[in-house]
Amino acid sequence: MTLTRKDFPQGFLFGTATSSYQIEGAASEDGRGPSIWDTFCREPGRIHDGTSGDVACDHYHLWPEDLDLLRELGVDAYRFSLAWPRIQPTGSGAVNEKGLEFYDRLVDGLLERGIQPYATLYHWDLPQALQDIGGWTNREVAHRFAEYAGIVTARLGDRVRSIATLNEPWCSSLLSYDIGEHAPGLRDRRLALAAAHHLMLGHGQAMQAMRALNTGADLGLVLNLTPAYPASQSPADLMAAQFADGYANRWFLDPVLRGEYPQDMWEAFGQDVPDVQAGDLETIREPLDFLGVNYYTRSLVAEAGTQKPAQAQYTHMDWEVYPQGLSDLLVRLHREYPVPPIYITENGAAYPDERGSGETVSDPDRLAYYQAHLAAVADAARQGVDVRGYFAWSMLDNFEWAYGYSRRFGLFYVDYQTQERTWKESGRWYQGLMSGTPVAAD
Repeated sequence: MTLTRKDFPQGFLFGTATSSYQIEGAASEDGRGPSIWDTFCREPGRIHDGTSGDVACDHYHLWPEDLDLLRELGVDAYRFSLAWPRIQPTGSGAVNEKGLEFYDRLVDGLLERGIQPYATLYHWDLPQALQDIGGWTNREVAHRFAEYAGIVTARLGDRVRSIATLNEPWCSSLLSYDIGEHAPGLRDRRLALAAAHHLMLGHGQAMQAMRALNTGADLGLVLNLTPAYPASQSPADLMAAQFADGYANRWFLDPVLRGEYPQDMWEAFGQDVPDVQAGDLETIREPLDFLGVNYYTRSLVAEAGTQKPAQAQYTHMDWEVYPQGLSDLLVRLHREYPVPPIYITENGAAYPDERGSGETVSDPDRLAYYQAHLAAVADAARQGVDVRGYFAWSMLDNFEWAYGYSRRFGLFYVDYQTQERTWKESGRWYQGLMSGTPVAAD
């Protein structure tokens, strides 16, 4: 088959995405305060290659050239995140004008190039001063986040098309406070569930603060969702998959879309459940204009743990390539939840790309990944899912969190020594899809 724009709903948006700490660099310039990731990167053994986001892709200085690349790529929209420590260096109080001015320039630069700005308020770079009072385990941080949301919306809300409150609260809570792989790197389930609740409370309060400003932007939330499939139909495997689904997906979907935590998970978590105060769930359930869905892979779950199918393909992250999981997930959301319009806000793959002597970097596995997953999105749309856009992750190779610079997701290859950007074949393919050039989808 071939994939063209005609395979997607009318008005479907194609874009690409990045996040502030992963690309901006300039970690101590123009009044930016330290974030939890600045701290985490300096703790021995936390980052795979011992690096940090101090320089990253130097997007803070190279943003005009990067926006020119976006225009050449031909995207309809660009999803970026704002660095809270750039705007409020301590997470509260005085605003750093130079930080806001940077995002003013970025938004205006996108609009000048005919690209719609899609902003995300929080992509994990919490001001360190707020971590010093407990981070997201402290209910006060939810209130601080709502204030920050109001500051950004008052400044940019007249020009951005969309504002997402949080990116992947599962990562900011369970991965960071329970599993311990991301900043602040704790391993305490009780703290993790408190953080998850306060993140979602902060989301709801931020939605209310932004709505009060009558912004014209669409307001929503971005969740990373990992569908869990049982390895067999045995009762033990089915139960394990149910728990995995609750841990990764329903613990966030249910409160924001149904105003309740899933009862089976509440019972399973026992004494570790969060302190839910009167009115919290109503606030968390503040209506969404859209739901952002980040999808990378599935989990195949047995009683003994997650399984790895022997015949499957895997990315450099050791994640199974399973495009069917994306269409299954979208159809499930459509059928089981009162879901608003959906955007695929992240989808992509890391592979060990190498810069050769040609004009483009060869990355056939990534190209095939995009073909298959975009075909899955088109299939879900044909089944009635209201999916309105797709953002490839990521525009640039960048700082890949605990993996440092050892994993590359970009449509553009970045030489971190020279900061040169080079097209990858997947980027040219994506350009062809958006420009109307027929492209094969395997």
